[in-house]
Amino acid sequence: MRDFSNAIVVITGAGSGIGRALAREFAAGGAAIALADVNSAALEQTRGLLGNAKAATYKVDVADAAAMEAFAQKVQQDFGRVTILINNAGVALHGTFKELALAEFEWLFRINFWGVIHGCKFFLPLLREQKEARIVNVSSVFGLIAPPGQTAYGASKYAIRGFSESLREELRGSGVAVTCVHPAGISTNIAMNARAGAATDPHGQAEAREAFHRVARITPEEAARTIVQGIVSNKDRILIGSDAYRMDRMARLFPSRAGAMFANWLKKRREKMVRAAAA
Repeated sequence: MRDFSNAIVVITGAGSGIGRALAREFAAGGAAIALADVNSAALEQTRGLLGNAKAATYKVDVADAAAMEAFAQKVQQDFGRVTILINNAGVALHGTFKELALAEFEWLFRINFWGVIHGCKFFLPLLREQKEARIVNVSSVFGLIAPPGQTAYGASKYAIRGFSESLREELRGSGVAVTCVHPAGISTNIAMNARAGAATDPHGQAEAREAFHRVARITPEEAARTIVQGIVSNKDRILIGSDAYRMDRMARLFPSRAGAMFANWLKKRREKMVRAAAA
């Protein structure tokens, strides 16, 4: 898919970060856009950045199946069709498996994983009506490797990856392609706004946020451009950032040790950046 001038694009998590940047990229390419987020004020801010592009906003909780079904129906009424679905909405959760309660795991999975399932389930019938259409599911580099402290988030992102790869094969030849995206450190609010498990140490929470801030060097705009370029190039998988390629190699070469290797590498990188900042 190279020309977006006739595209109808649905983006969840469009109120900020990668979702907002994607909306601006597609608007610049002439697409019409359905923007969804739980934060209606943030949605309107995104809409205000799109100039004269045809766009509509929808306050939607992706974790709510009924709300997502109604969203798909409303988009069909408003736009008549859908050519690209981007399941981008997501949250983060700080804490080890021991520290996290089952309810906290469920909260994250209902947004990160079930949000993707709901999007695909209710928009797929519309996508299949098109000669050419695409589903883009945003996973993470933690859908490539599994470092300590990411049991909840990593599990949800691995789940997205597995689901996307299976769905891709089921839809092969149908006209609906499936792309899975693995961003590395993107400078968005997801880590800054991460929920912390009730049993986690506040000091550890602050350290985790600071660590993310130090390594998250890719802008949402860079990430959005990479995703759009991947769609144009018909890629099944999109890696964003040099760290994503590094982690992918770790996972391929050292599948049972990649998580620990990444944690050690990240620790050394943080220490080096702290020393450089103090110099």
